[in-house]
Amino acid sequence: MIQKYDSVIIGAGAAGLMCAYIAGSRHKKVLLLDHSNKLAEKIRISGGGRCNFTNIYTEPKCYISANPHFCISALSGYTPYHFTDLLDKYKIGYHEKTLGQLFCNDSSGDIIGLLDNLCKANNVNRKMSIQVLNVTKIPNGFEITTDNIGVIHAETLVIATGGLSIPQIGASGFGYNLAREFSLNVIKTEPALVPLALDPEQLQYFGPLSGSSFFSQTKIDKITFMENTLITHRGLSGPAILQISSYYNSGSGLQIDMLPKQDIKQLINENRKSTKLLSNFLTLFFSQRIASSICQILQVDKQLCQLSNKDIELINKLIHNFTVTPSGTLGYKKAEVTKGGVDTKELSSKSMECRKIDGLFFIGEVVDVTGWLGGYNFQWAWASAVATGNSL
Repeated sequence: MIQKYDSVIIGAGAAGLMCAYIAGSRHKKVLLLDHSNKLAEKIRISGGGRCNFTNIYTEPKCYISANPHFCISALSGYTPYHFTDLLDKYKIGYHEKTLGQLFCNDSSGDIIGLLDNLCKANNVNRKMSIQVLNVTKIPNGFEITTDNIGVIHAETLVIATGGLSIPQIGASGFGYNLAREFSLNVIKTEPALVPLALDPEQLQYFGPLSGSSFFSQTKIDKITFMENTLITHRGLSGPAILQISSYYNSGSGLQIDMLPKQDIKQLINENRKSTKLLSNFLTLFFSQRIASSICQILQVDKQLCQLSNKDIELINKLIHNFTVTPSGTLGYKKAEVTKGGVDTKELSSKSMECRKIDGLFFIGEVVDVTGWLGGYNFQWAWASAVATGNSL
């Protein structure tokens, strides 16, 4: 027998769970499907297992899209404070870590459990380990053929299948492929919030700094971020690098200011008569290891009083304009999210419904809306899901 639902939601991650709960609360008959046997793995592993579930400084400028205005409607309709109100209602503790990032006090499992329980309380039927084999548009909605629960008819269909990032926990291109099958445009997808790779020659040059982390300002063109940078055996990582990686294009030069709030040239000149070694002086601003590594890279470790103007210029250039050209990214396995996706021109900004195909919706990461690091992508998942859930 063909099973009939008001709405089928494919993808039981952050966006799918939230959308199913909202639709269920509006007395819709909802079926939530996922190909994985584990619920919301991306929520579970995020924030070191404590889920950085939103950011109180969320605003449209924190998102990348071919249409930067698209996200305004959904984000204004469901703010970070709507989500924290939900957590407060169910007594789930949370705290602000840095830069507006909110984390669970205990475990990301608290949020997974909350959304799952809200779905159950609102009669959402959830099925895991289900492969969707085919989706066809029919006069009154959609026909969805699955591998082991047969054929389903739904008046509306929501695609919440996420992007290509972290394939090791089940990420796939299902949503993009389905969009193309329905002749929808898909903006080129790329890894985002991802470490950057350096070629062997650059790695050898910066080898002394491997394993070192420091506060920095990263810059590509006019885009800048001020957080920690980590130099690794493969290249560059840390929050400042992950942030700027979303703006990286092949061949882009990356500038790193290792001491963004001070002027090393001025500091040295103010102490020009000192007999202190440069490496010791630099420990006032960096760890011993970074200070020694800077001197090793420059091949300069004189007393400050012995430094020539040329030496100071070299020191200034390395510390304030540490310039590299990454050889690429470390790919989807190390990326937190996927940039690009279903073209927002294909969708209504108020409901996420396809303009060409009545009853078909795309939400969350599968859409060409990519947030900064720090809870912004979860907030897009909640907001886009609520916009759709209220429209089903």
